[in-house]
Amino acid sequence: MTEETFPRTDADTVHVLLVDDHPMFLEGLRGVFLPQDGFRVVAVAASADEAIALSLSASPQVVVLDLGLPDASGIEVTRRLLADRPEVKVLVLSMSDDDGNVLAAMRAGAHGYLVKGADREEILTAMRTVARGGAVFSPLVAGRLRTFFDSLAAAPGRSAFPELTPRELEILDLLASGLNYRQIARHLTISDKTVRNHITNIFTKLQVNDRAQAIVRARNAGLGAAALPPPGVHG
Repeated sequence: MTEETFPRTDADTVHVLLVDDHPMFLEGLRGVFLPQDGFRVVAVAASADEAIALSLSASPQVVVLDLGLPDASGIEVTRRLLADRPEVKVLVLSMSDDDGNVLAAMRAGAHGYLVKGADREEILTAMRTVARGGAVFSPLVAGRLRTFFDSLAAAPGRSAFPELTPRELEILDLLASGLNYRQIARHLTISDKTVRNHITNIFTKLQVNDRAQAIVRARNAGLGAAALPPPGVHG
């Protein structure tokens, strides 16, 4: 989408890039940020590629980012965006309060995480905190994180891969045990496609490129059957 044509004359105004693939939500979110509150929306994007391009051309200081983009995960966008412009602050605003997504966003470099449904004042307060270099999480997310960290010791592998959901950890364990994708699907009574979707998320969260790298990471953390020979590349 094209850049907003606001003049940039106020040095104290925080320039914002909004990234979401739902036009109605994006339009409502744009109305939250008014110049008199110290913010100016300089660009909006509906995809990962647009977000990366506009983060360079529009020079935002803060990016408000959804995780569920059509062409890439918002976690991957965060990682790529901060690799190009490490000074930018990223505030995730997502429908998901899943522990794995929150932790993966933090590891990618996000400075805050709010769940959609946060009111205007909560969003503005979070933006001011993030713009100053602080970190902020909605009360719901913060509470879930506390519960999550309290339970880490109860499940094997959780301390090594806290960003993974229980299902993703289960699939990684089976993958490290030598099962291929179809065997995992039969074992868990789910579809091959569902297994592949979970494994794509595992690769993204662990920042690995393929099955072999994921298996090495998993076995080093004690998952799977270490005595098994490395599985083939089929799956």
